[in-house]
Amino acid sequence: MFQKFDERNRDLIVNVNGELVHRDKAGISPFDSAVQGGDAVWEGLRLYDGRIFALMEHLARLRHSAQALAFENIPADEAVVNEIRRTLEANGMKDGVHIRLTLTRGVKITSGMDPRLNQSGPTLIVLAEHKAPVYSKKGLSLITSSQRRSPPDCLDPKIHHANLLSSILAKIQANAAGADDAIMLDLRGFIAETNATHLFMVEAGVVRTPTLAACPEGITRATVLDICRTQDIPFEIGDLSLTELYRADEAFCTGTMGELAGVTTVDGRAIGNGAIGPLTKRLSTLFSERTAKGGTRVVV
Repeated sequence: MFQKFDERNRDLIVNVNGELVHRDKAGISPFDSAVQGGDAVWEGLRLYDGRIFALMEHLARLRHSAQALAFENIPADEAVVNEIRRTLEANGMKDGVHIRLTLTRGVKITSGMDPRLNQSGPTLIVLAEHKAPVYSKKGLSLITSSQRRSPPDCLDPKIHHANLLSSILAKIQANAAGADDAIMLDLRGFIAETNATHLFMVEAGVVRTPTLAACPEGITRATVLDICRTQDIPFEIGDLSLTELYRADEAFCTGTMGELAGVTTVDGRAIGNGAIGPLTKRLSTLFSERTAKGGTRVVV
């Protein structure tokens, strides 16, 4: 799985602290905290026919992450939505769009780690791209990374921070193995998630997914679990091992960037019969029905 350049994005207008500029002219200060130490939080949003699915849930996670990192002067939801709307309108976007929100601690008065050096408030970046779900619908191939996910006593995964080096290292291993993505375990050896998505498996008709002990509070993950509740599909949340995944009938990943994507091989082993399973297909259809109707309208 390798994302290719979309020609429609060549002349994107991006939004940096309210300033709308061409992608080639956009920039942030070398004193910004995102540059200095990856000191930022982020969200990925998806636009469906003028509506952003689960917008308020994403903004709540952005705010909670910023609060955990003691950001000052966090912009109100209304202000963030206004900048998203301005960015989409500047690009004439309405559908098939992925939006990356980044909120940094802001610009420092001099280089250094101390947050007290940030005296000008946060930096908000809105990047909207024409981008369909990035994962193949034919089935993903995963390998297990040696890179582990941090537990809460090291770095709480509930902080949706922009320091993604552990994920990047896992992705490097996936690339080297010729796989689409990499599974990351927690420090106890149980499955956490992949380098970019949450992971589900199906066994004997039961949908199973790991706890949030070592992975973020996923918006798409929560939507899938809610679909299971409303559709009376049995599900379990708990510690899951690789052995359980190897013997599963089906497996799939979830995330805003790729929605639901079936997994057909893990570490060279076929999952189930090596094809995307019926429950994965059903959940994908039910998810699409939700995104087709729900969300917050931001573009007329």
